Amino acid sequence: MRIVIVGCGRVGSLLARRLASEGHAVSVIDEKPSAFERLGDDFDGEMVVGNGLEGATLRRAGIEKADGFAAVMPGDNRNLMAAQLARDIFKVPRVITRIYDPIRAEVFREMGLETICSTVIGASLIHDYFVDGVNRADAVAGAGGLKT
Repeated sequence: MRIVIVGCGRVGSLLARRLASEGHAVSVIDEKPSAFERLGDDFDGEMVVGNGLEGATLRRAGIEKADGFAAVMPGDNRNLMAAQLARDIFKVPRVITRIYDPIRAEVFREMGLETICSTVIGASLIHDYFVDGVNRADAVAGAGGLKT
């Protein structure tokens, strides 16, 4: 698959490394060239410096041929806008966005966007640890050979 990721922070870089190591064609967009240092020297995907909300930047990253798109920038609103561009303008078949605010995540889902709310996931894992005594975060981190 060809995947475009907007945001090369902790989540974006980890996702990009994992997908690339599985043989997927990965393009990562970030405004800061230094962000790509997180990918390591062995990352064989594409690194695009630019604004992930601009059509020209998205095109340079190959969005017109993308099978998937992930918006994992620090801001919920920017992620929403990027996901809408990918879905509505570029017709990317699989679009997902990371959201921090659970209320916004629900609103975005109602708009038809696939969301991952890291706040809800984290709270659920901590809850399960207290209630069930099981640290499911270890299982999640270990799934698929994720290395932090």
